[in-house]
Formats: sequence, C-alpha cells, structure tokens
Amino acid sequence: MKRYIHIFLVSLLFPAVGATAQIGIYGQFSAGKLNFPYSHWIYGPTLGAYFAQQHFKILRTGIDVRGAFLGNSGDTVWNSGLAGLRVGLKPHVLPIQPYVEGLIGGAHTEFGDGFSRTVTTNFEYQVLGGVDLTVLPHIDWRVVEFSYGELPNLNSGMDSKMLSTGVVVRLR
Repeated sequence: MKRYIHIFLVSLLFPAVGATAQIGIYGQFSAGKLNFPYSHWIYGPTLGAYFAQQHFKILRTGIDVRGAFLGNSGDTVWNSGLAGLRVGLKPHVLPIQPYVEGLIGGAHTEFGDGFSRTVTTNFEYQVLGGVDLTVLPHIDWRVVEFSYGELPNLNSGMDSKMLSTGVVVRLR
C-alpha cells in the first residue's frame, strides 16, 4: 500500500511527463497611469514571450518574459523588463484562455518637470491577469489585460495601473 502512495505522490510532483508545451509571442498596446501627482497617461508597446506547460488537462503553468516601452510627450517615460510565473486555464469547450501572472524585474522611469524631474532605475513587480480569445489556429486576440505594478523603492513606493490589448502568436 505504501508503494502505491509513493507512486501517486511522485506522479503529482512530475505531471509534465507526457504533457504538451506551448510557446507564444505577443505584441500589445498598453495604456496606464502612474500614481504620482500631476502625472499623465502613458502608452506604448509591450512585447514578450511565454512558455507554458500543460498540466491536468486544462491548467497551464509556465514563465513569461516581457518588455514595456511607455511614455507620452516626453514628460513621463516608463521602460521595464519583467519575468515571472504564469498560470492559465485552457477550457477545451471555449476558445478563451484566462491567465494570471506574477512578474519581477526593473524599470527605468522619468517623470516630473524642471527641478522636480526624477530619473531613476529601480526594482519593479507586477501582478496581472487577462483573457486571450482564439480567432484563428495559432492566433489569439489578447482581449484585455489588467496589471498592477509597483516600484517599492521610489518615493516610498509608486504604483501603476495599466490596460493592454494585442495579438498572440502561438508557435506550438
């Protein structure tokens, strides 16, 4: 009996055996607002790639790597590079794929005017979630993605909220 329990526990630890992998690259248009006095909306591209491993039929876990290049009229710039964990659902009866991610990395920011202008590079983290909709084989529309991020070391912590939409190309 103990042997069967051990085999069961090991099979839970290594569910990737026989699982399928998925690689996707994406481009998004992102718009957001920094929690800073007199800050304006920032917008621009977010580019990235993910690698997801299928587990338990509908659950996909993996990693995501992305870069965002946002700004407006030169008074606010937010460039970031992030990587982290991704968990998504792939219900086979619907063409949608909801997901959540937790990412860490760094951000270069410039904001403010004149003598109060701040230019810095700091640690950043983001928590985000979204929904992809399959429109063609291997092509998804990233309908919406909402992210909350923070630069905890900047001005006792500065946060951002962003919305994005875009296209995902799944390579396999």
